[in-house]
Amino acid sequence: MISQKEYKRRRLNVAKTLKANSVAVLLSATPKTRSNDTEYPYRQNSNFYYLSGFKEDNAALVIVRELRTYKVYLFVAKKDEAVELWTGKRVGAKKAKEQFLVDDVYEYQELEAKLKEFSEGKNQLYYDFSLESSEVDVLKKATKNVTTHSDISTSVQLLRAIKSEAEIAIIKKALSITQEAHHTAMQKAKSLHYEYELQAEIEYVFKKSGAYSDAYTSIVASANAANTLHYVSNTQALQKESLILIDAGCEYAYYASDITRTIPASGKFTEAQKELYEMVLSVEKKIIKMIEPNMLRSELQKKSEELLCEGMVRLGILKGSVKKLLKEKAHKKYYPHGIGHWMGLDVHDECPYKDAKGKEIPLKAGMVMTIEPGIYLDAADEKIPKKYRGIGIRIEDDILVTKNGYENLSEGIIKEVAQIEQMSHSSL
Repeated sequence: MISQKEYKRRRLNVAKTLKANSVAVLLSATPKTRSNDTEYPYRQNSNFYYLSGFKEDNAALVIVRELRTYKVYLFVAKKDEAVELWTGKRVGAKKAKEQFLVDDVYEYQELEAKLKEFSEGKNQLYYDFSLESSEVDVLKKATKNVTTHSDISTSVQLLRAIKSEAEIAIIKKALSITQEAHHTAMQKAKSLHYEYELQAEIEYVFKKSGAYSDAYTSIVASANAANTLHYVSNTQALQKESLILIDAGCEYAYYASDITRTIPASGKFTEAQKELYEMVLSVEKKIIKMIEPNMLRSELQKKSEELLCEGMVRLGILKGSVKKLLKEKAHKKYYPHGIGHWMGLDVHDECPYKDAKGKEIPLKAGMVMTIEPGIYLDAADEKIPKKYRGIGIRIEDDILVTKNGYENLSEGIIKEVAQIEQMSHSSL
């Protein structure tokens, strides 16, 4: 787990990016109503959690930056037995002062008054520009003497890009759970009848292993449904001669995993399925091997498009010169998405891809990203060979950039054709 000393170091690193005589405010996530008086499960704002480790709502973190020093204040919900009867126990200001390495702790209802005090003589206010307008109004009202505003999320997200050893350990734990879930899916798919049954098996493994939340809504897409990139209804019958694209990952201790495997519902690939699958798998392996510090994500994207286009021509899905097809972007019809994204506290981690000048940020040791080439061949597309129609394949792994290259954090999740077929016929 993340130590309080690490959270304190993170706050120091953020404080160093702030201009002298400024105030920075980060607010906890607001509970979201599902319907009437019921709410969605609460999940803390990632930037707020990254700097505090505090999981409750009605909370705030304030960093006051002087000329050469800084102080940090945590605001938490007031202890109230009547409220706690319905929604659970709160840490409260007294215990929070003991647990969190901040200069002082106040009750959340004091935030507006304290911001007025903290902002006296200050020149700049930092806050998250994505806040609700009502929250922004409160901050601006409390700090009305400060006229210069900046987005605090920029500084936090830059820091989030490089994972610490503790963060990497948590991601590995999340992936160990996700590994069990995907292997379970491979073993059970041929005995189940509907996509949602397979989804339930996967998410049962998540929860029984201590990953109480999915990192994102699971995709269990059978047959032609795999050609809808964000298919999440998971309501169709499993067609036994088809492939199942499973994009599912758990969140453990706030950190995500993000894995896609494509498996045969029957337990065995047809020849056409195998041809396409091995083409995509070959591309994924080659792109992963390219990863090293100072590599650009755009270079990985370009190479993946070249390799997939070559494969499509080889299999007769596209016809003509690879160079010309790439120039015309003909391949994008069947490979429309990016090669991967940052991953961490969010499955699509809110870390920048370009710097303040618009220049692409190169890969650095400590970054974690997904690599996920795919091919999507709609059943109604009569321009492609009939044997490939209705097949969608994506293969995705989570990769850590290291000082000398990379580490595939999810290499334990099998993906070779022979391994998947063997796993599908093994007993649980």
